[in-house]
Amino acid sequence: MLTTLAVVVAAALEAAVGEPATRYHPVAWFGSLVAPLDREWRGDSRALATGALSALVLPLFAALAVGATVAAVAALTPLAGAFAAGLALFLTTSLRELLAAARSVVADSETDVETARNGLLALAGRDASSLSPGLLRSAAVESAAENLADGLVASLGAFVLGAALAPLAGLPTLPVAAAAAAWVKAVNTMDSMLGYRSKRVGTPAARLDDAVMWFPARASALLLAVALADLESLGRARAWLDRVPSPNSGWPMGAVAAALDARLEKPGVYVLNASAPLPDGATARRGVRGVGRAGLLTYALAGVLAWF
Repeated sequence: MLTTLAVVVAAALEAAVGEPATRYHPVAWFGSLVAPLDREWRGDSRALATGALSALVLPLFAALAVGATVAAVAALTPLAGAFAAGLALFLTTSLRELLAAARSVVADSETDVETARNGLLALAGRDASSLSPGLLRSAAVESAAENLADGLVASLGAFVLGAALAPLAGLPTLPVAAAAAAWVKAVNTMDSMLGYRSKRVGTPAARLDDAVMWFPARASALLLAVALADLESLGRARAWLDRVPSPNSGWPMGAVAAALDARLEKPGVYVLNASAPLPDGATARRGVRGVGRAGLLTYALAGVLAWF
């Protein structure tokens, strides 16, 4: 019951607050620990060794810090511990701001392309200076779908899994659940900051993130297929997955492309559902709404699983 309460607290905070300001956000604090690694390194072997050690130590540090904090609060009263765990879970997830940013880009793509290009910076790390309105809408839908997995499903799934496994190991449930969510978020943050081919120091974090995100990406695709009322989209999306460099992000993006019957394209990198047109405004808005519904389904499913 307390674990479910923590999920409810996280969902309520997400609905009411969205995200704290960057300077108050623990994920940003963690990013400041990762930032010194983002520099030139002498030799690949040194960069890889440093990256491997950092990928092991920094997420573990984040998990221990969060778990210890929740344990200290839970020692006061179990109810306080549930609220602390819910707060920790909320800080490792993101949905409201993601949807708002995606909706804004879609709306601006129809009225002010330059504003839409600037707004895309909050969603996708790509050069938007020459993107057409259709490609801007595509990027917004792609990013919303991909970030559903990275920003919500992965942390909620880790929280529920941690809660399920903790009693089997004789450990306190809420601190372990919160620590698991923090660990996953830390791994994903390191990948976001360092996981580029040009940054060898980020290769270990990128490979670790690939492993961690294997299940959340596929679960997100299923949730999106349900939310968009097209379960057959999963089968159609399979044909396009080898066109996406990431072993995971193609799943949620492909499911949305199939369900919307729209082409989603990152120029020079991949094209999903190439025979379909780029999304118009109505189609893109439907895709963003589908991501929102999938997010609500994720919270509901996590709450039910946490109960047991």
